[in-house]
Amino acid sequence: MPFTLIKGKFHVRNYSPDGDSIRFEPDNAAFVQALPGGRPKFNARNHVQLRLEAIDTLETHYTPPSGGGVYHQPLTLANKAMDVLLDFVGITDVVWDVSHKTVVSANDGSPGYIVTRAIEKYGRPIAFAFAGDIDKEDGASIFLTPKKLRESYNYHALLQGLAYPTYYEGLFFDLRQTLDGAVAEAREQAKELHAVDGTNNGFDANSLVAITQDICIMPKLFRRLCEYMVNYGTAIGFKEKLAQSKEPVLDLVNNNFTHFDTFIEQDLDSAVIRLTRLPEQLIFDPMPARTVNTFSVLMNSEIDGALSETTIDRLVLGNLMQGLV
Repeated sequence: MPFTLIKGKFHVRNYSPDGDSIRFEPDNAAFVQALPGGRPKFNARNHVQLRLEAIDTLETHYTPPSGGGVYHQPLTLANKAMDVLLDFVGITDVVWDVSHKTVVSANDGSPGYIVTRAIEKYGRPIAFAFAGDIDKEDGASIFLTPKKLRESYNYHALLQGLAYPTYYEGLFFDLRQTLDGAVAEAREQAKELHAVDGTNNGFDANSLVAITQDICIMPKLFRRLCEYMVNYGTAIGFKEKLAQSKEPVLDLVNNNFTHFDTFIEQDLDSAVIRLTRLPEQLIFDPMPARTVNTFSVLMNSEIDGALSETTIDRLVLGNLMQGLV
């Protein structure tokens, strides 16, 4: 299935970008509107938030859906990924507010283009981002080759060791294989994240400080764990709670559909956690049939006593009916 090439400009002024999130203003919004999937969420400035395909960088300002404040992962590497993204797309002279969360001024509106196939359920184009211009017509249907993929920011972030591979259903095998090569090279050279990553070696989540300031872990795992710890005050019991959400994944090692918690190693009375698969060995389900984050619903329901196992089974059944798990 071909991708759609959409030309436009990248923007950060009055926004809070991070290493895998930036606003895009298409030259022709109709090309974005015509993409399959969800309805794109444009703001009054005709800007749409991108979800950069296949990568996840450290969180700079994560707000758990079930509440509890704003959290981040170790900021040195989180901010470096953000700086590299802005540099890659050609945005300069960036001035932040005092909290280093919102850009108050910048020389933005830099030209570039995205290559995308769909809009995800939150209204964001799932995109590979490229800087500059291309000698192809705006809105053209193209086949994204591994050679072209290597020009994208997505590939660049993985090659520099500033992003974790985080794959979702629908990413073509040859593209995933190319991205795997970038990850393998960065890991072999212990670049950036790979020099300090605790995801697969195991880490002691003895406090929120440990996972927000000291330990670098896969952001998807961080978001689930951070939300759990905010609500429970401890990491003990995390694996069991994650199991209740039945978050589907495809295990590329055994070519088996299962759930995320299957690969979380944690003893019952311990805060030591380890992911037993490399991040690139898992393919996550975007779960379009789940209109809410089931894990977050579990956090609220535990407090309010409102959610039953039957409800979670019904949410998973919705995915099964869509042929997703």
